[in-house]
Amino acid sequence: MEIFPETLKKLWNLWEIRSLLLLSLSLQIILIVFGSRRKINNSHSWIGILLNVIVWCAYISADWVATIALSVMASNEADCGQVSSKATDSLQAFWAPFLLLHLGGQETITAYSLEDNELWLRHLLGLFVEVAVAFYVFLRFWSSNVLTLLSIPMFITGIVKYAERTWVLWPSSSKRFKDSLGSSSDPDPCFDFFNKQAYRYCLKMKEDIEEEDHNLVQAYYSYKRLLYLFANQIIDEYSYYNYEIITEKSAEDAFKLVAIELGLIYDVLYTKAASVYSRIGISLRCISFVSSVSALVLFSIIINMHSYPQIDITVTYLLLAGAVLLEIYAFMVLFSSDWTKLWLIKFKVAEHQQISKPLVDKFWTFASCLHSSSTSKKRWSESMGQYNLRNSVLKERQHAFLGLEKLSCTSKLLENYQYLTWENVDIGLQERIFRYLKKIADELHQNANSMYSFRELCDERLSNRGEYALKHHRFGDLLVGNEFDKRIIIWHIVTDECYKDDLHHVHGDANKLDQNCKISTWLSDYMLYLMLFRPSMLPKGIGEIRYDHTCVDAERTYKVPPSKHGRRAKKGIKSNNCRHSLFEQTLGISSHLKDRENGGEIRWDMISEVWLEMLAYAAQNCDWNEHAQHLRKGGELLTHVSVLMVNFRLNKQVM
Repeated sequence: MEIFPETLKKLWNLWEIRSLLLLSLSLQIILIVFGSRRKINNSHSWIGILLNVIVWCAYISADWVATIALSVMASNEADCGQVSSKATDSLQAFWAPFLLLHLGGQETITAYSLEDNELWLRHLLGLFVEVAVAFYVFLRFWSSNVLTLLSIPMFITGIVKYAERTWVLWPSSSKRFKDSLGSSSDPDPCFDFFNKQAYRYCLKMKEDIEEEDHNLVQAYYSYKRLLYLFANQIIDEYSYYNYEIITEKSAEDAFKLVAIELGLIYDVLYTKAASVYSRIGISLRCISFVSSVSALVLFSIIINMHSYPQIDITVTYLLLAGAVLLEIYAFMVLFSSDWTKLWLIKFKVAEHQQISKPLVDKFWTFASCLHSSSTSKKRWSESMGQYNLRNSVLKERQHAFLGLEKLSCTSKLLENYQYLTWENVDIGLQERIFRYLKKIADELHQNANSMYSFRELCDERLSNRGEYALKHHRFGDLLVGNEFDKRIIIWHIVTDECYKDDLHHVHGDANKLDQNCKISTWLSDYMLYLMLFRPSMLPKGIGEIRYDHTCVDAERTYKVPPSKHGRRAKKGIKSNNCRHSLFEQTLGISSHLKDRENGGEIRWDMISEVWLEMLAYAAQNCDWNEHAQHLRKGGELLTHVSVLMVNFRLNKQVM
């Protein structure tokens, strides 16, 4: 008894290879279009989650589908004379190189995560195996047909692109990445586009280079030194001359500079930037493009369409057109990138610029147009997660995940997602952070002397987690808790209580609230979001456990109906019934601060500085590998603050 009817078997035999080829092409289109978009979307937003799922599925499936397609082609050898015509055989020899092209991946994504870079040796082995299988298929169906000869340049291009992908993964692996940087005190690294003299000259070329391009050059130099931090090395302050640049900028320009720096870092870690934006890489792009276009044109002119099945002709045209479109899209990405603009700036400031000036000017106009349209959009998500304890306690639970919430492994995650919101990182918040860090840097530079170096003063100041702000504003008696996660919870509740009190006094009109009040609330909710959703970016602690206990106390204090107590009580979490529970201590601080005699402005100035101090402390102590991991998830404000602090020399790795 046959499970599948004969007609279904014939249909599968007809479409097995063809469907795999088209699926492989579709996956490559998804990767090149959406591969780099994940760096500008929140990974926790619904759009970001959907995008990440699509990209992850495409990334995981792409190699698998191409490998299976090659295997099926190779396994058809035994019955090729009975099932396949000679025409179809020659077309299969022509199809094999396209699978190698697909295995070579796309410029916008070579690694889904940093761990993928460590698998370069596995990809090297895959390169030898897949090329051997493709070569076997190619030789098996070799004939004197012109179509077979037409596939030779495509075969060579496919091998080169696959080898390029493996080569790109290798230098991005952690050990090789660190070794390739050499010494951070090297005044002229071999991978620099500009030497120091050209850099200084570029900054003076006001008439030839726009302000945006000056920012790009400055960001490039900052990025070159930033690489050492991402490799967990130390920067020599004498070779890091960004402080004089950052202090002259506005907050908006400073954050733009940081966004460009991190964009370049993302390209190096997750894309083919190391290869594509080089002379060899550009040459390979041109060869690949010419090969694809030539194959499409010659196939249309030379091949007798009536000699092949119409289905196979259609599949071949789709593969050829897809290859050409992928190359065109890759060129558009190439010309619109910051790297191409840097190359053009290099030629503009080079001593031999007169020789190449006409050619450079033409490319400059074209690339500038594409670059402007590209950079007018976001460079990162430009948003920060917001999670509020009061809202999570008081809001009614939504039952959109009914059924899934019964699973213990997903219930808490889904519950937290219900109360997660997002807030744009607006210019007001950027200005407050920038002024705070600039103020610290200026004070440390002024106070540095023969007894205390800048580094010693910096380490002492950045070790504070709210203490300095409290003592400075004469609220030292409100200092509670030594653990960082404990302070986050305490000041989150304090901030929320004070915010609700002020909102009540302005009759619910949030526009009338003090600017520092809004900033404090944003940072308060953001730090709690980091503690619950990004705990690896904060110093180690028991923040989640402490938060659950605090929520039980909060539920009872806010007079939540007993039915809602079960959310945490069912998990065995009990209220802290001790005399001075964390929540009771927090309410005591809130009552003191809500005293109108303290003055709203002074109060919010102090609270905002407490949060800025804790934000700086978290940024200072977050591992750079964590920052790198989250670049592919839309980026975090904490990462941008960390880089901004580095530019101000406010980092323990800038010696």
